[in-house]
Formats: sequence, C-alpha cells, structure tokens
Amino acid sequence: MTPGGGSGPMKDCEYSQISTHSSSSPMESPHKKKKSVPKRKWEVFPGRNKFFCNGRIMMARQTGVFYLTLVLILVTSGLFFAFDCPYLSEKITPAIPAIGGILFFFVMGTLLRTSFSDPGVLPRATPDEAADLERQIGNTEDIANGCSSGGYRPPPRTKEVIINGQTVKLKYCFTCKIFRPPRASHCSLCDNCVERFDHHCPWVGNCVGKRNYRFFYMFILSLSFLTVFIFAFVITHVILRSQQTGFLNALKDSPASVLEAVVCFFSVWSIVGLSGFHTYLISSNQTTNEDIKGSWSNKRGKENYNPYSYGNIFTNCCAALCGPLSPSLIDRRGFIQPDTPQLAGPSNGITMYGATQSQSNMCDQDQCIQSTKFVLQAAATPLLQSEPSITSEELPLPGKTSLSGPCATLTLGQPTPPSSMPNLTSDSGLTDIIPLKEEHEGHQFLTPEEAPSPPGLLPSGSPIAHSRTMHVLSLASQDSLHEDSVRGLVKLSSV
Repeated sequence: MTPGGGSGPMKDCEYSQISTHSSSSPMESPHKKKKSVPKRKWEVFPGRNKFFCNGRIMMARQTGVFYLTLVLILVTSGLFFAFDCPYLSEKITPAIPAIGGILFFFVMGTLLRTSFSDPGVLPRATPDEAADLERQIGNTEDIANGCSSGGYRPPPRTKEVIINGQTVKLKYCFTCKIFRPPRASHCSLCDNCVERFDHHCPWVGNCVGKRNYRFFYMFILSLSFLTVFIFAFVITHVILRSQQTGFLNALKDSPASVLEAVVCFFSVWSIVGLSGFHTYLISSNQTTNEDIKGSWSNKRGKENYNPYSYGNIFTNCCAALCGPLSPSLIDRRGFIQPDTPQLAGPSNGITMYGATQSQSNMCDQDQCIQSTKFVLQAAATPLLQSEPSITSEELPLPGKTSLSGPCATLTLGQPTPPSSMPNLTSDSGLTDIIPLKEEHEGHQFLTPEEAPSPPGLLPSGSPIAHSRTMHVLSLASQDSLHEDSVRGLVKLSSV
C-alpha cells in the first residue's frame, strides 16, 4: 500500500471510454477497419455519360465527333491567323484579326459551355418511388386475364394535362421509372430523360436540352459568322495576291489559304442552314423533336396549336435566350448519403443490432420495460397488502381463532380445524400461512355436538350455518400461489 492509500497496480491502470457511436460491428476487429471515403453522385451515375474534373464536366460517351469539331475550328482559325491576317492587316485594316479573334473566342466559349454542361437531365426515380408508381399503374396482364376484382382499372401509361387550353400527354419512361414532364424525352444515346429535349448533337458531344440550348444556338450562330468571315477574307487575300503575281502564283505563295477556303466552302452551307433552322424554332418556341414529329402547328386557330408559343416572335426569342437558367436537378457533385443501419445477421441464435442503432429505439425499449414493471407491481400491490380482518358482528369461539370471509357450511360429523391455527389478522400476513403444515399429533378433533357453543349462537345439536373453519387452508394456498406468480413476473421483468 502506498502512503496515499492507493495500491501501486491501481495507478498503472488506464481506462478508455467505449464509443457507442462506432460504425463497426462488435464482431469486427479494429485493425481491419478502413476509413471509408464518401463517393460523389457522378461516380455512380446510371446514365451513359463521362465526367471530368471531379464531376464538373459532363459529356456523352461518344465524343469522337466532338474532337473532330475542335480540330476543324482550331486548325482553320489557326491557319487564318497565321497566314492571312498579317497580309490583310497590312493591306486593308488591323481590325480584321481583332474581329476574327473575338469571334473565335466566342465560338470556343459557347462550344465548351454546350459540351461540358448538364443539358437538363431528369433524376431517375428511387426504388420506393418506382414501386409506388408500379402499384398505381398495376399489373395490366392480370387485369386483362380477369384476375383483379371489383372492376379496378389501373391508370394508363400516359397522363394528360392541360397547358394553355391544349391537352398534352405525359408519357411513362420504363428506364427512368417516371412520368416525363411536358416537352421532355429520353435520349437513347445518353440513356437519360432530358427536360425540353431538342436533340442529341454528336458535333458538340452532348444532348441539347433546356439548360444548354441557348449556348448551342449562340455557338452555331457565332460559328456561322466566323465561317463566313474566314471564307470571305481568304478569298480577298487570294484576289489581292493574284492581282500582283497572278492567280497560280498567289495559290503557290499561300497554300494555307486554299485549304481554308475548301473547308469553309463545304461547311458554311450546313452551318448557316442549321442556324437558320434553329432561328425559326426559337421564333415559334418549338424544339427539333417537336418539329420533326409535327406535334404543333404555328397557326393559333387550329386544333393542334402550339401551347408554348407566346404568339410573338420577339417574346419567344427572349424566353429562349434571355430567360432564367434553371439549376441542375441531378446534383452530380453531391455526396451519396450513407445507408441507414440495418439488422445484422443472427449470431448463436440471437439477433444482434448494429452498433449504429439509433438511441431513440433504445429509449423506447427502456420505457417499455419500465411501463411493464409498473403495471406488474401495481397488480401485485393489493395482494401483498390485503389482510383479512375480523368483523364486529362475529364473535370468536372459545379456544378457536375467528376468520373473516365466507366459508362453506360444515355438516354434522366433520371435525373442526385444530385450535393451534395462527391468527390471520396478525401482522405476519398471508406469508405466514405458506410454511404451515397440518400436524395431527397433539390435537383433539371434536364433533359439533361436543363443541361448546357461546351464548347467543345456535344451540348444540343444530347445524352450524356460518362456521369459519374449513376453507382457510384452501383460500390461503390459492392466494399464496397467486402471490408467488406475480412476484415471479416482477422479477422476470426486472431482468
């Protein structure tokens, strides 16, 4: 023992607090536990897309044509700035390379913005949402076979809504397990439902939808101006050189101009034509998908008039190009929420809960146990505290103990209980009766004729009507058994 009263080994003991919020199971070894890094949603995205820069860049998987677009723009613009702009800025004006540079950077900016952004992908339904929709839709095969009862008809695979007086059908997507909103469609290449789906453009390597349509339109429009600008000034360069040295010598002196002119000549028609087509779509507030299917008519008086048109070209253009940009719905850079704790497998016949079980469930169990204890104790209290008492109307027999409570009538010839029976009105209660044994030695049983009668009671020889003698043992034994069962339940609940 040390002078301080404590022993030496006790000072060397170290105590560590057990963490009740550990995510590992009690059966797992702490050395095998590895720190789990939370995943982002783009890592488990169900669509056929590619992500770069930790989910900031989103593209389709088929990006080969997109790289061809980049090469054509970069090579053509690079040759123009390297071989044509110096001569043109000297002979005509320095504003030519400046204007060409502005158009080039605008084209590249809108192209990358269109290719790397979310076009408006709609999130797929969760398993619970999909199951709820399937329950609403029902099993059409069972309905057709007459397996259902009550004449129930499941809702069809389309829903109808009214938009500006026009009935629009919402189709059910079997891949995304949702009813697509108006103007949305499922892209078979990206395997996603896209809001206000226009088309899938391989030249930009992405779908064109609600969130990137304005950038796509500005890209093709600015590319049209850049293509026409380069083609026009390349021809001007060749003409000016041919005036000095001849046409063939001009082509030999600037072979890059020939390559630029050929590329621009074959591409300007498609680019300008595509820009004009989308200008028409914007002015009528339609999409490419709707125009190809012939969904709406531009005339307001017809039955299939376009419910999305504002009736004014300027208003339609402002709504498509200058309206607010809706946020992304897929939250591709968000973290995946951890799974809720589940019941672990049974071990040695006992079902064990995971260590991460919520404290509220434990509190509910404790409250349930306490409530059970209270109910059992309340049921046992009257039995433990009840004691029979002697009524004022009953007089004890001489040499015998008086009892309270009704008893069966004794017939003549039955012996009376021994006079050594303990008094039930004593403080010992019912528990003193339990160890009592019937001992016949030393006791003399009298017949009703031999038993003396106190004054005021029935005379000797008449049957005794209200004798408190026979069923004392039987009633006491029943009460003691009931008491023992209640005590056992209380002890069991306390465990």
